[in-house]
Amino acid sequence: METKLVRIAQIAKVKPKEVFTSLYHHLNEEMLTQAHQELKGDKAVGVDEITKANYAENLKENIHHLVEALKRHSYKPQPVRRVYIPKGKSQRRPLGIPSYEDKIVQLGLTKILQAIYEADFLSCSYGFRPKISGHNALKRLNDILIFGKTNYIVDTDIKSFFDSVDHKLLIEFIGLRIADPNIKRLIVRFLKAGVMEQGKYEPTLSGTPQGAIISPILANIYLHYVLDLWFSRVVKKYCKGEAYLIRYADDFVCCFQYQKDAVRFYQALRGRLAKFKLELAIDKTKIIEFGRLATENRKAKGLEKPETFSFLGFTHYCSQSRNGKFRVKRKTEAKKFKYKIIAFKEWIRKIRSFVPISDIFRQVRIKLLGHYAYYGITDNLRMIRSFYDIVIKLLFKWFNRRSQRRSFTYDKFKLYLKHNPLPLPRIYVSIFA
Repeated sequence: METKLVRIAQIAKVKPKEVFTSLYHHLNEEMLTQAHQELKGDKAVGVDEITKANYAENLKENIHHLVEALKRHSYKPQPVRRVYIPKGKSQRRPLGIPSYEDKIVQLGLTKILQAIYEADFLSCSYGFRPKISGHNALKRLNDILIFGKTNYIVDTDIKSFFDSVDHKLLIEFIGLRIADPNIKRLIVRFLKAGVMEQGKYEPTLSGTPQGAIISPILANIYLHYVLDLWFSRVVKKYCKGEAYLIRYADDFVCCFQYQKDAVRFYQALRGRLAKFKLELAIDKTKIIEFGRLATENRKAKGLEKPETFSFLGFTHYCSQSRNGKFRVKRKTEAKKFKYKIIAFKEWIRKIRSFVPISDIFRQVRIKLLGHYAYYGITDNLRMIRSFYDIVIKLLFKWFNRRSQRRSFTYDKFKLYLKHNPLPLPRIYVSIFA
């Protein structure tokens, strides 16, 4: 199966105008069995309440029936189960959890789409792509700001992007590379599958559900045509100075050498997004003076340091290295830090009374290492240390509320920590590597 996908990728790369007419047959038993094996078994279940373990009990027969349904075109995705996760102080972000069999088909379909579009996606696109991470985007942005001639940043935000993707336009974009009607029909069925919330069905007239395996690749395809190609072929063409776009899914920043170029882009962006049924969040979009020369210019005028901007969970600010040279530094965004603490507090509060302390500590280790792995980047040691310190305080607080009697004195808690140490914060990612 991998050989077939490699062949598709090779054709897509060598023939950038090639339109693929026969792809559906790749969704065979071999492909879907492999997709099943790659799916994680501890993920939330969809409306069918079937887990990976349940499906594996009769795997061969289940996959065979699934492939036959795909061949007959009788396969219809089930509605996604809507759940919510915290977003902001009083907001919640909706997620759509597909049924297990839908996850299998979506993963197989995603593999096919990736084989084609990895050859098309531009180097400015970083989100949800193989062997490319948010750290890669941060490193590229750092290089642009340090070694380029950036003086202005356009800090942007698309309003409810995943809920706003226009289905008809998305299929038109896909049609530029894929002419197989069966593939396009299957994508439409996933887009139109609907949502189930508290036993009530809601149709989906637009958007792609966050949480679905196929959503990231569809979002990248949409913004590839709406934003990336436009910036590369049109915006940069009319800029007098340097201009750069760094995009991770729907989160992106643009760097400009000249203010006029930044203003012209900002004015054109709103109309460009509106043309494709997207809306710019005006209250979250701004032009700021930022960079090496911007810092020097403001200092000469007696002004304060340039404003900061946030990207991928980090606040970026102008600073200096130890030898006095210009540096861009980053720290955990205050809003993200606060939400991480709130989420941890809620988690420990809920499980403290019925989960053994040893198991809680095991899970805390995993959570801390996950936090360090992402936020443990050059210049951010102080913030991840603060996260560790607050986690320790919350553990002591809530362990002492397991019953009416105090479970720990602070000395006993310190002794327990000594014998059951939690991972200390350290930098895992160098911005210069």
